[in-house]
Amino acid sequence: MNASEPYLAAWAQRDAQTRGRRYPQQEHPYRPPYARDRDRIIHSRAFRRLEYKTQVFVNHEGDHYRTRLTHSIEVSQIARTVCRALRLNSDLAESLALGHDLGHTPFGHLGEEILDELMRDEGGFDHNRQTLRVVEFLERRYPEFPGLNLTWEVREGIVKHSGPPDLARTPEAAEYLPETPPPLEAQLIDLVDEIAYNHHDIEDGLESGLLDLDALVDAVPLFGDPFRAAAKDHPGEDAWVRAKVALRRVIDTLVTDLVTTTRERIRAAGVRSVDDVRSQPEWLVGLSDPVASANRTLKRYLWQRLYRHPRIEATRRHFGSVVRELFAAYVADPGEMPERFAALAEEQGVARAACDYIAGMTDRFALQEHRRLCGGPGPDALPSATH
Repeated sequence: MNASEPYLAAWAQRDAQTRGRRYPQQEHPYRPPYARDRDRIIHSRAFRRLEYKTQVFVNHEGDHYRTRLTHSIEVSQIARTVCRALRLNSDLAESLALGHDLGHTPFGHLGEEILDELMRDEGGFDHNRQTLRVVEFLERRYPEFPGLNLTWEVREGIVKHSGPPDLARTPEAAEYLPETPPPLEAQLIDLVDEIAYNHHDIEDGLESGLLDLDALVDAVPLFGDPFRAAAKDHPGEDAWVRAKVALRRVIDTLVTDLVTTTRERIRAAGVRSVDDVRSQPEWLVGLSDPVASANRTLKRYLWQRLYRHPRIEATRRHFGSVVRELFAAYVADPGEMPERFAALAEEQGVARAACDYIAGMTDRFALQEHRRLCGGPGPDALPSATH
């Protein structure tokens, strides 16, 4: 039994309500099901590889830029805060927060875009679908079953946490009630993911020099207002420290609004159980209209000034070629892949096997393989967005 369950709200997903695992296992005497899921994710190879996968800046750019691993940890921290405020099941939310990017490719969303293009005739590629494939099939830790054998609710959350997407209508998602909202613990993940990356992408963008602080203050009120307030409250501090104060206030504004808005929606809908959550026509977790609008302004600014910065675009061209050339090399000779993936090429097709192998790579390993197979440049000759 989960000792925290008596403190959960009526609308929280309880461990005792789980639909179980695909392969039945005996319950642990003091580790509830969703806590075991979280632990399995943390101990997976896919989770460890996130340390060397791009968030915005490729791994070789510097030691302090976020990676997929540090990002996932920050998402988990915010998710726990929201769960505490709304009395939700933090073990379930933390499992989803830590696992939501397990299917991400090397080189960030660029790798995903390239693999989706290369796999167009094979059903495409989506990192959420790949995460499900990782936890259901690709991870190998147990002799009794493939994957991690996570609970149904965690697998459902992987499928649905980004909202009512096309993913929820794919064959892989058919068993996860694609037309039904998930529990609140899954609904909150997409928003806390966004809150985390908006915050740390600003910080990393400023540290890299690709974002201009004065321009950001003028263009984005969600950041500019608390920055000006920090300047008044801490007149002796330098701009970098004031920016960090402002970023903390941005997180607090967004999280507080998420909690307040969601609480009001729960009350207005008369929700009294998880079944009530699932029966709603719309998702209950969200931001108020004014704060959502301010957040969209921030997201647009980051898209225009950071993610599409000319120096980022220059690195994208190079690393996009790395993914394309690796894919071509493995399709031409599956024997260049490890034995397991070469065997998978026989079972599920060489394109899918090459896609699985590349998607699991870290930035560093992808570059090593590119040098080995395609004569790519050494570490000192790689393009940089920061200098």
